[in-house]
Amino acid sequence: MTEEPRVKVAAIDDDDAVLEMYETGLGAAGFELRTFSDPKLARTFFAGARSAEMPDVILMDIKMPDLDGITLMNEIRAMDAAAHIPILAVSILADAMTVSDARLFGAMDYIEKPFNLLALTDKINLAAEISRKRAPKA
Repeated sequence: MTEEPRVKVAAIDDDDAVLEMYETGLGAAGFELRTFSDPKLARTFFAGARSAEMPDVILMDIKMPDLDGITLMNEIRAMDAAAHIPILAVSILADAMTVSDARLFGAMDYIEKPFNLLALTDKINLAAEISRKRAPKA
């Protein structure tokens, strides 16, 4: 019996405390994490990553300097190699317009900060199942 590969998660957030919480909590839950505190570096990664390097799920902050999460989501959705990856928007912003824009530009779900780590892991696992079904076959 083969073991399922660990779920790969890319987390993009300009708040180092949030990224540390992801690394600690999600790492302990068995997820393989790649974090980006600069959304421009995340964009560069997704533009050049090989399919084996791509995550199963993306956690995307919305309010970031220089490049906001909604714009980055839209850019990732336009990249052939990353277009299938579910994006979970995770933000302190909870107004109807922001939530609507996030969903319109590619978020599968919208999670408000502060969040419950157990609920987040459940959403990541669900998104990973979807991602693996949608992924281009090698």
